[in-house]
Amino acid sequence: MFKLAAKNKINLPSDDPAFASPASLLERYENFTDLDDFLHYYFLGMAVLIEAADFEELAMEYFHHAKRDGVLHAEVFFDPEEHIGRGVAFETVVSGFNAACKRAQTELGISTELIVCVLRHLPVQSANQTFITALASGNFRKGILAGLGISSTEKDKHPEEWKEIFLAAREAGIRTTAHAGEEGPPEYIAAALDVLKVSRIDHGTRLAEDPALMRRVSNEGIMLTLCPISNLKLRGVSSIEEMPIRKFLDTGVKFSLNSDDPAYFRTYILDNYCAVQEAFDLSFKEWGLIARNAIGGSWCREERKDELIQALENCIRHFEKT
Repeated sequence: MFKLAAKNKINLPSDDPAFASPASLLERYENFTDLDDFLHYYFLGMAVLIEAADFEELAMEYFHHAKRDGVLHAEVFFDPEEHIGRGVAFETVVSGFNAACKRAQTELGISTELIVCVLRHLPVQSANQTFITALASGNFRKGILAGLGISSTEKDKHPEEWKEIFLAAREAGIRTTAHAGEEGPPEYIAAALDVLKVSRIDHGTRLAEDPALMRRVSNEGIMLTLCPISNLKLRGVSSIEEMPIRKFLDTGVKFSLNSDDPAYFRTYILDNYCAVQEAFDLSFKEWGLIARNAIGGSWCREERKDELIQALENCIRHFEKT
């Protein structure tokens, strides 16, 4: 952030002591009070991204860390609305991220998918215009964009408000997912499934509060993309032990483990895996199940899924012998 601010001649907020230095900002990141507090700093950080090269550099920072953590496939969310609102073209954002995705494949062996998200805290008209722009760009058709999601705060933001956008995406053959059940009640998960017609649920932690809905999600094979440390950092749970990992395993709810905004929370994918293991002492068989479900619920091509399953089976055989 500080490097790009200097390059692009962007003034970081002088009235906030957190921006006095990288060290003070990292310390502030350790003390988010809730999702809205985090989003304030999240969107301030976006201001330093101006050129396509900035987005490429940002993404490559992540991919290099992901590589060190052993990641083979990453499905990455991005929010173009805030960038567009400050004068950065949609195609600038996408071209920068796409360049990084290509490099991640060739330089690091990581396959990727980009998922464009609309933002709940902005007007529905803004989301609609973003979707129209994304659709007109041809990036869904070209395979540069893998699907559509919705993110940001759930407070008083019922999924039904974005119904028309998501139904239009569905009619266009675009895969969809939605942040639901992070802050919002289980009802928002049901609405994301029944009204928005999404095929995945992001976060979905509060699904555990509704046994009937949990059985339905299990029976329909819907995958949740859980983000344990993010939920902890944003006070959704007071400890990793409060995450419904065991409950979901016992009821057959499929989920993957993910890092959410890792640069802000200073915890990447391996940190999440380790935190879950320390909290739940999962068996080798359970980890195999989690990994298989993550691969099965991913949006990569079937040939890539087969490669990932084979890599997983090779890993399992290796450790079963030791």
